[in-house]
Amino acid sequence: MNTPSPELPAQISAQEVRARTQSVAVGAFTFWFATRRWEWSAGVYRMHGYTPGQVEPTTELILSHKHPDDRDHVAELITRSVEHGEPFSGRHRFLDTGGKVHSALVVADRILDGGAPTGTSGYYIDLTGTLDAAGHAAVSTALPEVIEGRAVIEQAKGVLMQMYGINADQAFDVLTWRSQETNTKLRAIAAQLLADLSLIPRPRPQAVTAFDHILLTTHERIPPENGSANRLRDR
Repeated sequence: MNTPSPELPAQISAQEVRARTQSVAVGAFTFWFATRRWEWSAGVYRMHGYTPGQVEPTTELILSHKHPDDRDHVAELITRSVEHGEPFSGRHRFLDTGGKVHSALVVADRILDGGAPTGTSGYYIDLTGTLDAAGHAAVSTALPEVIEGRAVIEQAKGVLMQMYGINADQAFDVLTWRSQETNTKLRAIAAQLLADLSLIPRPRPQAVTAFDHILLTTHERIPPENGSANRLRDR
């Protein structure tokens, strides 16, 4: 049974939980394909170090903020968005005006007009300052739905970790954000996400073949001490 960290109070108010879980910075954006015009919410301006409306977001400005190692990748994502009508989404790093490096997860969808894609709209999620251990303990302690739905939440976290290449804490922050953004219980968001996995196209045969190989040879890569402990527990 998990127990709260010693520094946490025995009773945590809903206001304190909201304060802790709202530490994730989120901002909205829109990108119109025909005009190459970007629109930023106040949140995206702030995470880049600007006051809202201080500058006009352009592709050139956006790329100038990207981490040098990620700039070409982001430029390719923007080009693919325009040429193929795809959402602008993915993981990358950017630098704010003060030079601080941020790790961003961009989640977006297409804007359709009569079935034709005219733009992409979504969210920047700044995963740089995720919840600390005390924050996650506070959420688990104060929100019954986290306790009751722990199994389904952990499964949903695993899906997000694999899809976006993020860690467990960041995946929990994404679920918490969607719960707050939509005023929906956390476990309901997690359960529906798992149910909706059937809507995703099946992986290509090559991916399944590669996973088959990993599954069948996993035991060969387990360190000896871990493998021995597992065999003892199984007996």
